[in-house]
Amino acid sequence: MKRNIYHFSFFIALLVLINACSVHKKYEQPQLDVPATYRGVSYSDTSTIADIEWRRFYTDTDLQKLIETGLDNNHDLLVAIKRMEMSTKRVQQSKLLNLPDLNLQITGQYNRPSNNSLNGISVKNFLGKSHVENYMAVGNLSWEVDVWGKIKGQKELALARYLQSQEGIKAVQTSLVAQIAQGYYNLLMLDKQLEIARSNLALNDSFLVATRLLKDAGISNALAVQQAEVQKRSTELLIPQLEEAIELQENSIQVLTGQMPGPVKRNSKLDELNLFTGIEAGTPVAIVSRRPDVRTAELDLIAANAEAGIAKANLYPALNLTLGGGLESFRASNWFNLPNSLFGLVAGTIAQPVFQRGRLKTEADLALLQREEAVIRFRQSVLQATTEVTDALLQLRKLKEQEAIAAAQTDTLHKAIETAQLLFRSDMATYLEIITVQGNALQAELELAAIRRNQLTSKVELYRALGGGWK
Repeated sequence: MKRNIYHFSFFIALLVLINACSVHKKYEQPQLDVPATYRGVSYSDTSTIADIEWRRFYTDTDLQKLIETGLDNNHDLLVAIKRMEMSTKRVQQSKLLNLPDLNLQITGQYNRPSNNSLNGISVKNFLGKSHVENYMAVGNLSWEVDVWGKIKGQKELALARYLQSQEGIKAVQTSLVAQIAQGYYNLLMLDKQLEIARSNLALNDSFLVATRLLKDAGISNALAVQQAEVQKRSTELLIPQLEEAIELQENSIQVLTGQMPGPVKRNSKLDELNLFTGIEAGTPVAIVSRRPDVRTAELDLIAANAEAGIAKANLYPALNLTLGGGLESFRASNWFNLPNSLFGLVAGTIAQPVFQRGRLKTEADLALLQREEAVIRFRQSVLQATTEVTDALLQLRKLKEQEAIAAAQTDTLHKAIETAQLLFRSDMATYLEIITVQGNALQAELELAAIRRNQLTSKVELYRALGGGWK
């Protein structure tokens, strides 16, 4: 008995020693060439707009309601949530990998061999009857020893996919919030441009009336009236075009919110809207841990690293232990006669792939290549994220300059219209000068509205590029 205990203890110690020989490579984040600043613009890492909750960043109540509706009903987001729920089940399943398989079995057997067969003669001489009965109740416990870290790798893989699904939800939400906000601000710009077009149409109409009066008085000619009519028609054409764009933009927003096409409620004006004033961006290296899609790419790398470890572990022998025991008797009356009917077994199996080794080696090589590919994709995601933030910061700076120039240009053209109208009534300016200054003023006002929209969407893009919008 002592000898058996010694052998068993030695066997367990050997398993523990072998289990330390895992071929699974621990994940280490690859070296990233991340700049210290965004193209010369440095910000404090402790202050970034990405940490602001989206409700504080977007203060417009109509926009907030649209975003809330989108978060509840957007189909892409709902799909991402279902993927996370599936990943949760896989993680729960992976926690059971280290547990042994337990099988319970109850069998009864009746065998009546031929009296003229060797088995029949043996049974009759041994048991004194012409048939054999056997009854068994057995429980088998089988367990694969995680010698090479294969099961550990499967757990890490399941966890990485679960975390990846969580980051996937954040990435979808971040993108969704930005798309709804950008669509909303574009809608406000179209409203403003429609207002500008209608105002200029009224101005064109007044000039056309004045030109006709001057023609009737013999001061002007038919060409001046025709040019004034063309100018009016050009402005009129803008109105149905802008109305079409408004309805299309409304439908696009409703799709994002998971609603049927229809109007979008809004009370704000483009000129009155003021988005969150701070533009703190933090440092580029912080994007790696904050931006959901970058985190998703890194978790994909972690999963690829786990898969490479599993593929490599498959090349090595698998060690399986089996423990079994139960009751067995060739007579039903003695089946539960204890302890005589008790039996037990202990078995260990080492299985080494032979003919499949070439296939397993190829799979291991492919897994390593996929891990290297995941490294490249991770680095690419960091590069893309850094570039997007840099571009958004650049646009904000340049759009501020453009707005100042466009606002000054618009003011000058408004004054020029008043001056030209006075000169035209005094016959000191031609109709071509009036038409030219009115056309320039219209384009300048439309451009100013577009610039102000771009300022808002650039802040939205910066907020998204930094990883904001999922909180």
